[in-house]
Amino acid sequence: MKAKIHVTLKQGILDPQGKAIEHALDSLGFQNAGNVRVGKYMEVDVNETDRAKADAQVKQMCEKLLANTVIEEYRYELG
Repeated sequence: MKAKIHVTLKQGILDPQGKAIEHALDSLGFQNAGNVRVGKYMEVDVNETDRAKADAQVKQMCEKLLANTVIEEYRYELG
C-alpha cells in the first residue's frame, strides 16, 4: 500500500517560509495570493496487505518521526 502524507504547520504557528513566498508573489504582481503556508509531502510504500495494520503503522510513523505534533498537523491517504 502507498501512503500519501501531508504535513503542515498548525494554524497560529508562524510560517516564515510561507511569508517569504507570499511577499515574493506580491512583488511579482500576484496581489491576490495570501496566507501562503508551506508544508511537506511524502509517499511511503507500506508492505502490508491489512488496511487497518497499514493505517496504524503510518499513524505511528507520523507521530514518531514525520511530523512534529507540537507545531505540525498531518493527514494521509492509503491507496
